[in-house]
Amino acid sequence: MTSSASLTSRNFPGNFPVNSFFSAVVVSPFGAVGIRSDADVVQELVYLPPSFPAQAPGSTVAETAAYQIERFLADPDFRFDLPLASVGTVFQRKVWAVISAIPRGDILTYGEVARIIQSAPRAVGQACGANWFPLAIPCHRVTAAGGLGGFSHQDDATGFHLGVKRWLLAHEGVTDV
Repeated sequence: MTSSASLTSRNFPGNFPVNSFFSAVVVSPFGAVGIRSDADVVQELVYLPPSFPAQAPGSTVAETAAYQIERFLADPDFRFDLPLASVGTVFQRKVWAVISAIPRGDILTYGEVARIIQSAPRAVGQACGANWFPLAIPCHRVTAAGGLGGFSHQDDATGFHLGVKRWLLAHEGVTDV
């Protein structure tokens, strides 16, 4: 399997051949979401810039993921129920479990998540950035103590990824970050 770090939206050249990598691409108000899957599980969800066109699902699992992403984009109360690949370290999965329990409309800080799992805020931030399944594991619901914080290992205030985080939080009714 190819490493997420080497082939995520952070590293795509503008002419990357979409069909060769994603099982589906769902267009969204903030850009697009790429879905990588195999026959049984979703391997990865990737935030993509608006230049990526929609791509019809190429498998049943991708079709299910695309449908659930579209449902969430229409209704922030929708809850994902996808077969996700088993990825990440034990620590990352611990962080992701806490994040998955944050209700829509709520946020926790990196420090609050760290206290729950008896860790450090920076380590929690790293685990959030390593999330293979954004939306399904809503890492956008974790913020810095003094504001928005980073997102997908990005912290450029005017950059694409923080724009996605702002859109997702507003979509879920969080306006005070």
